[in-house]
Amino acid sequence: MVAKAAFAGVAAMGVLGAQAFIPTPVSLSSVFGQRTSAARSGPVMMATVAPAKAVATPADLTRAANEARGLALDSITAAHSGHLGLPLGAADIGAVLWGKLLQHNPEDPQWINRDRFILSAGHGSMFIYSWLHLSGYALPLEEVKKFRQHHSMTPGHPEFPSSEHNTPGIECTTGPLGQGVSNAVGMAAAQKHAAASYNTPKHTIFNGHIIALGGDGCIQEGVAAESAAFAAHEKLDNLIILYDANDVTLDAMADRTQSEDVAMRYKAYGWDVVTIDGHDLTAIEKSISDAKANDNGKPKMIICKTIIGKGIDEIAGTNAAHGEAGVKFCDESRKRLGLPAEKWFVSPETRAFMASRQATLKAEYDAWQKTFAEWKSANPDKAKLLQDAIDKKVPSSEDLMKAIPEFDASKDIATREAGSIVLQPVAAAVPNYLTGSADLFGSTKNYIKNGGDFGSGEGKTYTGRNVLYGIREHAMGSILNGFAYFGLHRVSGATFLVFADYMRAPVRVAALSELPIGYIWTHDSIGVGEDGPTHQPVETVSGLRVFPNLDVIRPADSEETAGAFVSSIVRKDGPTALILTRQNVKQLPGTPAEKRAGVLKGAYIVKKESGPLKAIIMASGSEVQHAVEAAAALGEGIRVVSMPCMEIFERQSAEYKESILPADCRKRIAMEAGVTGLWYKYVGLDGKVIGVDRFGFSAPGPTVMKELGMTADNLVKEAKAYL
Repeated sequence: MVAKAAFAGVAAMGVLGAQAFIPTPVSLSSVFGQRTSAARSGPVMMATVAPAKAVATPADLTRAANEARGLALDSITAAHSGHLGLPLGAADIGAVLWGKLLQHNPEDPQWINRDRFILSAGHGSMFIYSWLHLSGYALPLEEVKKFRQHHSMTPGHPEFPSSEHNTPGIECTTGPLGQGVSNAVGMAAAQKHAAASYNTPKHTIFNGHIIALGGDGCIQEGVAAESAAFAAHEKLDNLIILYDANDVTLDAMADRTQSEDVAMRYKAYGWDVVTIDGHDLTAIEKSISDAKANDNGKPKMIICKTIIGKGIDEIAGTNAAHGEAGVKFCDESRKRLGLPAEKWFVSPETRAFMASRQATLKAEYDAWQKTFAEWKSANPDKAKLLQDAIDKKVPSSEDLMKAIPEFDASKDIATREAGSIVLQPVAAAVPNYLTGSADLFGSTKNYIKNGGDFGSGEGKTYTGRNVLYGIREHAMGSILNGFAYFGLHRVSGATFLVFADYMRAPVRVAALSELPIGYIWTHDSIGVGEDGPTHQPVETVSGLRVFPNLDVIRPADSEETAGAFVSSIVRKDGPTALILTRQNVKQLPGTPAEKRAGVLKGAYIVKKESGPLKAIIMASGSEVQHAVEAAAALGEGIRVVSMPCMEIFERQSAEYKESILPADCRKRIAMEAGVTGLWYKYVGLDGKVIGVDRFGFSAPGPTVMKELGMTADNLVKEAKAYL
């Protein structure tokens, strides 16, 4: 193992993380000698007496690689589904990583200074499941056997631990190609920020590396190119991409679709690039060791020339090896690999070798704990900040609300401007909060004042709290996920709402993985005006609302904006989209406390009827002001409901929802400067929705709003006709 300073990491301040398992003593014979069922079926436990530090021989690594291949063959055969190519082709890389070089501790998968391994080519998931099992994580052989089955710990693609399940050792959800290598860039940035924030001249507690394995598909995807350029520009030399270059894609050999020189392209970005034989154990070890040791300001790409499906001679090296086509040759292939007839076989020699490796890792981990204890004693303020970050601790919604000053009720301002004001006390209250923008800080207005810029050169530092992503929206979304997976930061990223479409893939994965990310999307409607229909996102808000587990908040005024930011911070089980206006909006009636609290409920009564309830007008964002004005003209029986977030509203009790939208009031009207479809859930089929079911046009914002009916006058007209 390569280490540049005192070996660093933490078991959540001495307590094993949520994913950890507590090892129980086993006899020496079951680890080092006699093969037993118990020794094969569960995670490798630490021996009662730790063995001497292991020296991994080529024979050890080759045997482990072939047995990992066997696990993949057997699990994919049993599932009648899966991808054999990468688990077999990259097995030698896995043997070197888990057998010699990774800095980690299977007993504490949440160790903050571990090397983070990301299988970007997530379709090859049996690769990582095999190695996690062999190296001692709490992934029993019975779960490996249940590959791709219901409720197993081995789903079809790696999934980040969530409320649905927990597979220790999985660093991020992968499958959409290109996302994993881009997540790795985000993790590398997060690790740089953590090292700069917490390491001291006397104590190094962060020195890990981010290692991702991807194939031709990951490198072809455009998001990988965006992220690679960012990584090089910010000198993320703690990042290592292992490119499994087997010259194969799913449909055909890779030369049917690519002819570029990938090495030259990455060198042009500013990466160090080497090309090796991906089956040469010595070359693999040397290239990774050199990459870990070289702090030269350049991320590292190691192009590993491999044979896809190695071990299945009938299809190895062809695109047929990508999926499960090799299953029918499984038994013969196992014989060629030197494996016995017993399926899911792991030899006692490999068990002993991996147990010895685990003991070595544990000893190094324990040595770090001593360094960490000294660091805590010498740096109590930093230690508290770090512990709060590990614990995902943020101020309560009540404390955050108190920290945000009330707005002048007489001043009309855009919600993007209100967001800029709200952001400052929020950032002060949450010191591990970072934000960023895709070259639009001046327009999205989410810059943390006095926070500094993140990165290298031109006045930037790795402690900076503002990340400049450049015009790379897709990469920004994926890098945000990487920060969140790393686990020590709360992050947000901003661009115009219409460009959210460039971010949909990482937003979907963030929602699936329950990552607490904030998206600040401004210029939210046809009110953008002169920029024309290309920049008027009439369909985008509804398109985001259909994502499961994504809160989409479109605040109507400054106080609702305060509530929206607070909601995004206190939420820990998924992402939040803040949809903000460019144009000024009026301040709504009601107290600041009422409006802020209303956002935390998803919907609330902003103007109560003064007589018997006759009809309900509901709206979100910049259209709520029109609803309030129209209600005054329509008479005393009109209730106005502001609904900034449908998703939060749906999580409220039936009693609360009934109090806002009573079932016996069937006369309902909704208004929003966007497509109308989703609002019929609340107005009913006999209700009325005033929206924009067409693209806009180029003209001043007020003109576009008026021509497309987004005014109080038009609402009154439509309401009278409906009522």
